[in-house]
Amino acid sequence: MSLREIISLTRGHPTADGAGVNLTRVFGGAGVERFDPFLMLDEFGSNNPDDYIAGFPPHPHRGFETITYMLEGRMRHEDHMGNVGLLESGGVQWMTAARGVIHSEMPQQEHGTMRGFQLWLNLPAHAKLGAPGYRDFTPGELPRLSLPGGIEAKVIAGTLKVGEFEQAGLVQRPDTEPYLIDLQLPPGSELAPAIPDGHRLLLYVFEGELQVGEQAVGKGQLVRLSEHGELQLRSRHGARLMLLAGKPLGEPIVQYGPFVMNSREEIEQALRDFRDGTLA
Repeated sequence: MSLREIISLTRGHPTADGAGVNLTRVFGGAGVERFDPFLMLDEFGSNNPDDYIAGFPPHPHRGFETITYMLEGRMRHEDHMGNVGLLESGGVQWMTAARGVIHSEMPQQEHGTMRGFQLWLNLPAHAKLGAPGYRDFTPGELPRLSLPGGIEAKVIAGTLKVGEFEQAGLVQRPDTEPYLIDLQLPPGSELAPAIPDGHRLLLYVFEGELQVGEQAVGKGQLVRLSEHGELQLRSRHGARLMLLAGKPLGEPIVQYGPFVMNSREEIEQALRDFRDGTLA
């Protein structure tokens, strides 16, 4: 069987979002079609409260899903549907904005480290104006899989299959069929997770160093791989990474800030709805 090949190797760039939260935009913005069905990945991590304390006051979304995975820290979610959730270290928040959600995400700490990821996952055209939804998952609900060689996996979405081992994640989604997995590889370990052919595949290393074929991938680097073949990972010195895979939608992507639709006309409608108080 052929192996998945590296298409690109990039680094994110520092930016600020919300009311002034400093973070790294791993990808997102121009050329986002390359990552279809994923729209954006942000990594946040700081022990300086000035970098996160302002949080994300009330703001709207339409047309996609947001997944927040907290490695360290505490964040409170509130939305127009009456949902209130406290995202703590190791927890996951999955929000389907669909036709519209207005929510806030505010730190519940004034010191210490806040660290994690937020991923934006596109919705297909037929679901963009569907019913919104929200789920909070505690750290204890997050499925884990221990593999030979000391490899540990936390499976947020999709189903991790490695040889005879299999673990379903918290969430299974139609259309985009996403995989979102936190993998920890100790020194000298190897892993060949099964990813369906045709799925777009991304790896983001946030600790240590990973070997993909003959290419070394260091901390803070994003790898985009070909859509067919076997994935083989090795780590000589230890690594921790996010594995993202999803079925491309192949639909037009038109984004304006917190709205992601299929046409300019739909974006203009979202702006009118937000102005008129009928977005959600």
